[in-house]
Amino acid sequence: MQGLILAAGMGKRLQELTQNNTKCMVKVNGVSLIERALSQLDELNLNRIVIVVGYEGQKLIDFIATLAIRTPIVYVDNPIYNKTNNIYSLALAKNYLLEDDTLLLESDLIFERGVLRALVDDPRETLVLVDKYESWMDGTVIKIGKEDSILEFIPGKRFCFEEIDQYYKTVNIYKFSKKFSQTHYVPFLDAYSKALGNNEYYEQVLRVIAILDDPAIKAKRLNGQVWYEIDDVQDLDIACSLFAPDDETQLSMVQSRYGGYWRYPHMLDFCYLVNPYYPPRKMRDEMRANFDTLLTQYPSGMRVNSLLAARNFGIHPEHVVVGNGAAELIKCLMEGLNGKVGFVRPTFEEYPNRSLKENAVVFTPDNPNFSYTADDLMRFFAGTGIRTLVLINPDNPTGNYIAKADVLRLADWCAAAEIRLIVDESFVDFADEEHTTLIDEAILKQHPQLIIMKSISKSFGVPGIRLGVMVSEDEALVAGTKKKVAIWNINSFGEFYLQIEEKYHKDYSAALAKIRSARKTLVQELSGIPALRVIPSQANYVMAEIVNGTTARELTKRMLLKYNLFIKDLSGKIKGDGRQYIRLAVRNEEDNAKLIKALKQILS
Repeated sequence: MQGLILAAGMGKRLQELTQNNTKCMVKVNGVSLIERALSQLDELNLNRIVIVVGYEGQKLIDFIATLAIRTPIVYVDNPIYNKTNNIYSLALAKNYLLEDDTLLLESDLIFERGVLRALVDDPRETLVLVDKYESWMDGTVIKIGKEDSILEFIPGKRFCFEEIDQYYKTVNIYKFSKKFSQTHYVPFLDAYSKALGNNEYYEQVLRVIAILDDPAIKAKRLNGQVWYEIDDVQDLDIACSLFAPDDETQLSMVQSRYGGYWRYPHMLDFCYLVNPYYPPRKMRDEMRANFDTLLTQYPSGMRVNSLLAARNFGIHPEHVVVGNGAAELIKCLMEGLNGKVGFVRPTFEEYPNRSLKENAVVFTPDNPNFSYTADDLMRFFAGTGIRTLVLINPDNPTGNYIAKADVLRLADWCAAAEIRLIVDESFVDFADEEHTTLIDEAILKQHPQLIIMKSISKSFGVPGIRLGVMVSEDEALVAGTKKKVAIWNINSFGEFYLQIEEKYHKDYSAALAKIRSARKTLVQELSGIPALRVIPSQANYVMAEIVNGTTARELTKRMLLKYNLFIKDLSGKIKGDGRQYIRLAVRNEEDNAKLIKALKQILS
């Protein structure tokens, strides 16, 4: 058997990284793609490796000569790489296909060790390596029938998003038997090139072969092995984290992304906090049906979006400002404050991070659960001279909850002390108590110094459209905030969500009931793990202390790397006595069961 690598392309989308180097010389964590591929091929004891070169070909040849590759290497030159696609590169090497069984791969891939060995060891002679389609993938996909038969090759221009559940993505690694190349591939390659020219892709030939009664090629499915195709700098960034040189670096790189984890194959995110049971299918379908309009039309300005939010929450539009997520509004609010600000820690760090450190007055509960009451806050902050008090309720990450009546008592105390009270109720809808929100005209009128922040992204499970609201009777504050943000600070998808949200209130109530039930079950299961001490929570997440000596960092690392489950390591939030804490988002029951199983296996 031989290896055949197509490495003639220019890799224009990688910009300056390929300005003077061929694409396969781009490095992932200090090691070039070509070096990785050649070292893995070298382990297979192949007869030779054929490399088709083109752009910066001599530089690539010279570089490969410095590598300790034992397998003989031969080169095929594509002198018109800038005028042809990869069908021409493969056609230049077709005589080699006729001489031996071949592992064919493209040079912009990075993949786990063992992937090629699994392909070689498979007794089937001719295979296309595939993986279940995910949203980050691009290019040719296939449909698979019984016994891994290939029903159809589907190029990108014929991709149908309504059929994605049936699709498998070609990894661009193949095993061709010598016989298959002689009887099928090379004859069809010659005919296809003659008919349609050289500006095509070699997979188009496989598409034609697949319609034969006996195409002689099967699909081989990956089973969780990690791979990535690197076409641009974002692909390169993700590949660097997927194939980090050590576990600690990989965890740090993943944590530093702060989202976008749908780009990671098969990852379940228990770190970031959303509503797993909302929005309902009908709402999603309604948004899909209006996608073209929303994509191509400007959203309304702030005045209209304030009207929509005011209608949904039953308040006056002069009392609400809509933000590009609550984070935009937190920044505007906190950076405009004067005087000392009271905080509870541990907490959601966006508030203290947007305030002057020298103005912070911090209350840290002195009990293992970090629990506190309204009375605790009044006792601690009395006489401290704070001008503003920030309360996250339920708090993040602890899940500590202060009942609505007690929050109103705290608001009365703040009013008497001339303290402005900011209540972030992004998670309050998940509490067991009914009618928890403070967003009510009667409450606002009675407490003009009260400011309420709410992340719609978190409560309503739509973080991708970035919505949040700030509510206050203080019309000057609200008007001033509206002037600080851009006139089109939310997009058309966010506006449309606000427009239709009112129709789905019953679905939202049902979703909240489901997540409360899922939280109860999750807490029961977590409490059955001796290595964890579970802290009571009224939010859509649960904080737990690790009591068996395992560090939060180590547990987070093992959960990610072994089970592809991403949990929140609270080492950076909770410092002091060496206790170790994690935070776990409440997802649906199926996902929660995977979390429990992994925790039991690691912590047993």
